[in-house]
Amino acid sequence: MNTNVTSPAKTDLENYDNSWYKQPPRLKALAWWVVSSVFINSPLLTPYRFKAFVLRCFGAKIGRGVALKPQVIIKYPWLLSVGDFVWIGEHVWIDNLCPVVIGNNACLSQGAMLLTGNHNYTSTNFDLMVGQITIDEGVWIGAKAIVCPGVHCRSHAVLCAGSVATKNLEQYQIYQGNPAVFIKERTIKH
Repeated sequence: MNTNVTSPAKTDLENYDNSWYKQPPRLKALAWWVVSSVFINSPLLTPYRFKAFVLRCFGAKIGRGVALKPQVIIKYPWLLSVGDFVWIGEHVWIDNLCPVVIGNNACLSQGAMLLTGNHNYTSTNFDLMVGQITIDEGVWIGAKAIVCPGVHCRSHAVLCAGSVATKNLEQYQIYQGNPAVFIKERTIKH
């Protein structure tokens, strides 16, 4: 019998430590949670301009003509920058542990998720990892699609419904699948 066999390492969440990550002050986070529950992550039909005002009060940079549908979740508005005439659909979740930048005329369809955080599954401590998401001008993130940490969706790229972007999306290209792969060029007719 071989007695030199070692057992594989295991996840040890007791030793999880994300102390390097700068959490917002608790009072600020609590205030945002309360206000967001009433005006942003709410089924109420609150006017878009008022929602933009609320987000700006909490440090978000919000452009003109932004359409923000009901029941949107935004983790930290002070880490969010949204351009002009952006559409954000129902049940969109912007889990921004670090900056998320959304360019002009971009569309996040219903249930889309922008996830800036993940965990290192190769570490026994399951370390937190974060990466900025950038959505350029004219990008369309389809319904229930997911954009993963560190992904840059370049000008007018499309991520089809239900797809998962784990790598950058190139401009004027359409991606589909899990993980999303290039399927064809995007042509916009005048």
